[in-house]
Amino acid sequence: MDSGPLAATFRVTEASPKDVDRGLARLDPKDMAELGVETGDVVEVTSKRTTVARVVPAHAELRGKRLIQIDGVCRANAGASLGEPVTVRRAAAKKATMVVLTPTDAASRAARGLEARYLTRLLDGMPMVAGDRLRVNPFGTQTRNFNVSKVVPTGPVIVTPATAATFEGAAERRRETVTYEDVGGLHQEVRRIREIIELPLKYPEIFAHLGVEAPKGVLLYGPPGTGKTLIARAVAHESNVHFIHINGPEIISKLYGASEAQLRKLFEEAERNAPAIIFIDEIDAIAPKREEMGGERQVERRVVAQLLALMDGLEARGKVIVVAATNIPATLDAALRRPGRFDREIEIGVPDKAGRREAMEIHSRGMPLAAAVDLDRLAGITHGFVGADLAALCREAAMSALRRLIPDIDFKTTEIPYDKMAVLKVEWADFETALAEVEPSALREVATEISDLHWQDVGGLDEVKRLLTEIVLWPLRYGDLFERAGVRAPKGVLLHGAPGVGKTLLAKALAGETEANFIAIKGPQLLSMWIGESERGVREIFRKARQAAPCIIFFDEVDALAPRRGGGGGGQVAERVVAQLLTELDGIEDLKGVVVLAATNRLDRLDPALLRPGRLEFHIALPTPDTAARRAILQVHMGRMPLAKDVKIDALAESTEGLVGADLEGLCRQAALGAIRELVDAAAKATVTAGPPADLLHKLTIARRHFDMALAGRQVIGHANGSPP
Repeated sequence: MDSGPLAATFRVTEASPKDVDRGLARLDPKDMAELGVETGDVVEVTSKRTTVARVVPAHAELRGKRLIQIDGVCRANAGASLGEPVTVRRAAAKKATMVVLTPTDAASRAARGLEARYLTRLLDGMPMVAGDRLRVNPFGTQTRNFNVSKVVPTGPVIVTPATAATFEGAAERRRETVTYEDVGGLHQEVRRIREIIELPLKYPEIFAHLGVEAPKGVLLYGPPGTGKTLIARAVAHESNVHFIHINGPEIISKLYGASEAQLRKLFEEAERNAPAIIFIDEIDAIAPKREEMGGERQVERRVVAQLLALMDGLEARGKVIVVAATNIPATLDAALRRPGRFDREIEIGVPDKAGRREAMEIHSRGMPLAAAVDLDRLAGITHGFVGADLAALCREAAMSALRRLIPDIDFKTTEIPYDKMAVLKVEWADFETALAEVEPSALREVATEISDLHWQDVGGLDEVKRLLTEIVLWPLRYGDLFERAGVRAPKGVLLHGAPGVGKTLLAKALAGETEANFIAIKGPQLLSMWIGESERGVREIFRKARQAAPCIIFFDEVDALAPRRGGGGGGQVAERVVAQLLTELDGIEDLKGVVVLAATNRLDRLDPALLRPGRLEFHIALPTPDTAARRAILQVHMGRMPLAKDVKIDALAESTEGLVGADLEGLCRQAALGAIRELVDAAAKATVTAGPPADLLHKLTIARRHFDMALAGRQVIGHANGSPP
């Protein structure tokens, strides 16, 4: 007697970003053989209910662990959470002749007529059963959510291009589907939050067995846009619990007692619908420090007291957990931040390159990207970008692509030509346009445009480049090696030398070489006439650098910011700024993952305390270039110039004794200007005698005489200014 298809139990784990919303289940090939299925076959996944998915081989790193990779939508359809067991068996799926869908949000309902013709194309090959939820990306990053009300024939089916998709019913009022796969680059933070939220809500008996109270609250803090609210929504959806979202300012009322009553009402609702999560966004608006409030802020005082009382009473309220988010945790009342209220504080920081890469995959998931779009390269140049910035970047790139379609749109019709949209791609140039529009939130007040220069753009200075690589880049890339060696990484480097030798250029090239965030500060810009503002500016720079670590802070013209104390030249403001800078560099708070780079041509004017080991401990002198270095510099600047055959770089390097890098760049510029002037004057005369001039671009050639004239002109000008010829 046939006992039916073989079944096996696997533990659920997250899907990769590329598999989201595709109805896939990844299994170890050995497990697939055990179940008697091959790649592309349909399997049933059963926990609290049964859904279906197409099976494909798991990635190499997850094989041999009895895991099944399914996305958040599939987990919700099966009624399973991460880490829980599910039963998998082969399913006999038929081709669907019709599927009936019910939109689950207003946007999906409004667009259903437009998408009906293209929905089966988007769902081609998707397995489903009646009762499943679907999430599709018709175009761009906007998702559409549907319930599968009916399938014909009944049972597991696969959508084909011949399947008819129809809609029925009104949009239900449901939360937007947000899964853990929608949160990019925050795996460690999500794991810690799941520990403190999911375990007490799902398995309270574990805490009872251990004889300890379950955690009552968690505070998420970090810069704006890093994903605090998104994580809370994902946890609520994945935990399948009642979710109450409170925006801090909405609680405050002008009526006496109304604010406290509204807060009590929300906690009572959570108790009735337990297990539940109460999420308080922008909690700093309703729970600031009471000792800093004036007499006119009695409402906030009462709200803080009420919130403290409600959180202390959570034990009697059952399975209710409070999650709060803020980007200024230092302003919260201290009584909230003790164990028993917010038991754990988790920082949601600025993502590194790998995190940005994963976030870019998520936000560009539904975008038709051209082959030239390299997400790794994009992640490497988006220094300081948080999740919201990357979402805005993808949106701006899509808008840039859409502008190319606008001339082909007939605005008299109500529908966009989808046949033309089908061939529309988002190009690399669209992302370059978007980068000019979107600024990084984490470094908005202090960031400057990151240079695209690299070491090959700096002529000569090979020894200096080697030292900077070892001192600055290695600690950021190979921090584990320094820790294993038992030494701390260097904190600061000082570049000094004559004007024009390339100090700032080296800093720009270093910014291009490193994958760390880069903050460039011009020394004088921090000085303010208001007492305390200059010191606050220094503190803010280092605070943001710690948030955005790994990070490089570059102080140009540092002698203006940190002059020698006691000399009377800087005044009290300068002395306080120096003291603040010294404490930030070598104070109690550690500069982990932050390197300070400074440049000056007045080493004698710097405060000696700044130059000791532990602060700007490496002093690198940039010498006047010798003949070989001048040749390398000239090669960089003359690499794209249309040179005549009589231009010999070696001879030019020999004849420019005493010139530094800036002088050599100016020499090339003057020679090019002389050649352009000569060509334009000749073209103007030809226009008078023989009509319009021919194309000037192909005639432009820079000869040795132009360099000689530029060099002679420089000597004459220098002699006129009193310098030696």
